[in-house]
Amino acid sequence: MRMRKKKNLDARLQNVQAILTVYQSENKNFSCTQPEQLLDLDGLFAKPQPVFIEIGCGKGGFARKFAALHPEINFLAIEKSANVLVEACEKALPLQLPNLRFLNAQAEYLSRIIPPHSVERIFLNFSCPFPKKSYASHRLTSARFLSVYQTILKPDGEIHQKTDNAMLFAFSLEQLSQNGFMLQNISLDLHHSAIDDNIPTEYEEKFAAMGLPIYYLEAKRAKT
Repeated sequence: MRMRKKKNLDARLQNVQAILTVYQSENKNFSCTQPEQLLDLDGLFAKPQPVFIEIGCGKGGFARKFAALHPEINFLAIEKSANVLVEACEKALPLQLPNLRFLNAQAEYLSRIIPPHSVERIFLNFSCPFPKKSYASHRLTSARFLSVYQTILKPDGEIHQKTDNAMLFAFSLEQLSQNGFMLQNISLDLHHSAIDDNIPTEYEEKFAAMGLPIYYLEAKRAKT
C-alpha cells in the first residue's frame, strides 16, 4: 500500500535542505530518465573523510547513532521515500552532525549519483525481502544491485547486511558469492555472537525483543 503524502511535505523537505540532497525518479520501470549527476562528496561534508552509506535508512536511527559514534567517517544515509526520509532529516538536523548527510534516491541509480570507487562500506539494514520469487530482482542483494555496488565501492570496499528474514539471508549469501564478493563474519544469531561492535536499528530492537534471530554478514569485494 502506498503511503499517503505527509502534510506539508514539500515545506518540511525545504526546511532540512541543509543536510538533504534530492535525486529522485518516479520511473517505475527501473530505467533512469535523468542524466548522470555525480555528487561532490568532499563538498557535501564538512571535511574529506572515508565515506560509508546506508541504503534504505528509514527514519535514520542507525545513521544518527553511527555518525555520532564515528566522527572520523562521513555517513550518507539513503532512502527512496521522501515521506520517510523527511522524519530522519528532522531528527538529525538539531544534532548538527557534520559527518551525516541524507540522500533521497533509488538504489538502482546510485552509480549515476555517487562517484566511482568512492565508498568504503555499504550498510543494508533490514531491507524489504520481496518474498515472491518473481520479485527477486528487486531485492537489494540481487545481481543487478550488486553490479551497482561494484561500481561505487572502493576495490577493498565492503557490504554489511542485517536481516530477520532467513530467505533473504540465504539469497544474499548465494548472490554475493556468485557476483564478485568474498563472505566473512557470517552469523545466524548476531546478538549471541562474538561480534561486539553492533549498532542496533529500530527494527532490530523490535525483532530481538520478540526473540527472533538477527542474521548478519560482511562481504568484501573480491580482488580481480
